Amino acid sequence: MNTKHIAAAVLFAGSLVITACGGGEETRKVPEGVKMPENAPSAEGGAAAGLITAADITLGEIDNAMVEKGKTTYDVKCQACHSTSENRVVGPGWKGITQRRKPEWIMNMMLNIDVMLESDPEAQKGLEQCLVRMPNQNLSKEEGRQVLEFMRTL
Repeated sequence: MNTKHIAAAVLFAGSLVITACGGGEETRKVPEGVKMPENAPSAEGGAAAGLITAADITLGEIDNAMVEKGKTTYDVKCQACHSTSENRVVGPGWKGITQRRKPEWIMNMMLNIDVMLESDPEAQKGLEQCLVRMPNQNLSKEEGRQVLEFMRTL
């Protein structure tokens, strides 16, 4: 990739960061390994607003209809910053991501990026490496699950 392409990708990602908006509010338990800051939104029992847990995700055989919808979402909202190979564009490449990260962690990075970047050490490490904050793409849980299903095929 030449310097022109990298600069264009960084500018595009920066514009996405500026225009990104927040998502909905729901109550979930904090996923294993995520350290919530003291000022994080919470509900009874220390549950953080909107976070996905392992109990929220059921993985079985690959669902090809979900894969196709997830790929469409990827094409529209994700491919400017993420490749389907191991190569980093702005953000990390997705090939093998489901072997390196738990499904709930992946879903929370898509749906709850602000909480993850504030509280999760691995998400913070990724931000330090990529130097660009992932924008909130305002995906629904269903869209996030479809993208996860697409990721499982990579």
